[in-house]
Amino acid sequence: MGVRTRKLIGTLGLLLLVLVWSLLAMAFAQFALRAAHGAVVWLYYVIAGLGWVLPAMPLIKWMYKPQRPAPSP
Repeated sequence: MGVRTRKLIGTLGLLLLVLVWSLLAMAFAQFALRAAHGAVVWLYYVIAGLGWVLPAMPLIKWMYKPQRPAPSP
């Protein structure tokens, strides 16, 4: 698979990851943090806001992996 194709697939994957992650984080916060203290809510949103980075790291590493050279005849 070419580098450009991997980057396209990875970009779409990252967009999907961020969209799903943010919707799940907001849905969880609506039900679980309804009566929580403001500092707890703030801390949750900081952690949830940065939490998508860990699952995204392997995808980004895969996107920028150099292309293997073609086999010699």
